Amino acid sequence: MAAGGDHGSPDSYRSPLASRYASPEMCFVFSDRYKFRTWRQLWLWLAEAEQTLGLPITDEQIQEMKSNLDNIDFKMAAEEEKHLRHDVMAHVHTFGHCCPKAAGIIHLGATSCYVGDNTGLIPSSGVITAHCSLRLPGSDNSPVSVSQLARVISRLADFAKERASLPTLGFTHFQPAQLTTVGKRCCLWIQDLCMDLQNLKRVRDDLRFRGVKGTTGTQASFLKLFEGDDHKVEQLDKMVTEKAGFKRAFIITGQTYTRKVDIEVLSVLASLGASVHKICTDIRLLANLKEMEEPFEKQQIGSSAMPYKRNPMRSERCCSLARHLMTLVMDPLQTASVQWFERTLDDSANRRICLAEAFLTADTLLNTLQNISEGLVVYPKVIERRIRQELPFMATENIIMAMVKAGGSRQDCHEKIRVLSQQAASMVKQEGGDNDLIERIQADAYFSPIHSQLDRLLDPCSFTGRASQQVQRFLEEEVYPLLKPYESVMKVKAELCL
Repeated sequence: MAAGGDHGSPDSYRSPLASRYASPEMCFVFSDRYKFRTWRQLWLWLAEAEQTLGLPITDEQIQEMKSNLDNIDFKMAAEEEKHLRHDVMAHVHTFGHCCPKAAGIIHLGATSCYVGDNTGLIPSSGVITAHCSLRLPGSDNSPVSVSQLARVISRLADFAKERASLPTLGFTHFQPAQLTTVGKRCCLWIQDLCMDLQNLKRVRDDLRFRGVKGTTGTQASFLKLFEGDDHKVEQLDKMVTEKAGFKRAFIITGQTYTRKVDIEVLSVLASLGASVHKICTDIRLLANLKEMEEPFEKQQIGSSAMPYKRNPMRSERCCSLARHLMTLVMDPLQTASVQWFERTLDDSANRRICLAEAFLTADTLLNTLQNISEGLVVYPKVIERRIRQELPFMATENIIMAMVKAGGSRQDCHEKIRVLSQQAASMVKQEGGDNDLIERIQADAYFSPIHSQLDRLLDPCSFTGRASQQVQRFLEEEVYPLLKPYESVMKVKAELCL
């Protein structure tokens, strides 16, 4: 706040994550108003707990603090920080200015990390929980993340179920391979996202509050305040932790909570980024093959120069931002590794950037992927044509076995098929024609014993193995039970900011 330009002005830089991509709810969670309002709430909780445990804090002082939680003079705080070069003390003074009777007990016994670290944990806990209490004023929508991810999984599960039996050409090394189904391929995406959902829940449930610990984590200042009463210090820590909505607080901290917590949180978000990147890369490749497309709006322009183009811009955006999200985990890794003894301040500026950007980026990815998953378009005729181009080669083993059953020689049949396959491949590669292997087999009298069986031998559904059964079992046994706690938030539609 002590530096920088007018971030609302077109003459000043503003992060595209806030101005173009992330939701208003998530931007609010990392706004100055939310941050400094939470600082004041933490100071209020501390004062209430200290009063309950016997410190001379009056009801009038408590009420004055409550009445001014939202009365933040940002201009005054910025001026104070310019003067003091300390953001927390700037806001202690600013809060004290509008609470003159309580000014003397604000931040009593605490260190800067009491508000800084605990405020950082509260959004982290909130934004990765399904039913968090952090909301944009006037909005009924919770900011993100578990519920958003559950909706994406749900939309893709509907897509997979509907197309569980639709054959499509599988690819390994992006070269034609065995057939699979459109629904089975989608389940590969869903499975990764389910792992991300479980990891988000695990990290959320493992989060602990820093609590009330003092300058080096020893709680010495609070032990002084309570005249050596160890039990009251423990009660103070417990009371503030519960007021903040946490079940547990760290027993051991330095001045800060261990920065490995940031690694845990951002690692899960980076892993989510990898999942989204893989899914959207697949969609981009399928768009090139004209087998599947993301939503394309009626007035949408694909290219300023080529009016016919339908570029997969949503998927491209996801891949672009997912790369950014995956790299952000390097910040907390390096920060945790260089925290000297009880704390060094070289974590502060880095965390202001990487933590907010990680959540804003994850929010954008999930919102965009939900939008994509709600409007995916499949082109079965294009898929069928590609299968027809490759299936004759895949069916050769079945044809050989049918000929042997009809009394033919396996070796003679193999040689016949080899010669005809080379001729068909030449037609495709040298002359640009269609794969005519089946027509060549039908025209060869050697294969007359099985001519009537060719349609059955070439039925694409007979080449997809247990794909459709796997889809059904996966959805019923793994996906639907995982989504059950989020049924109440499934109807929310995704809207792109830009």
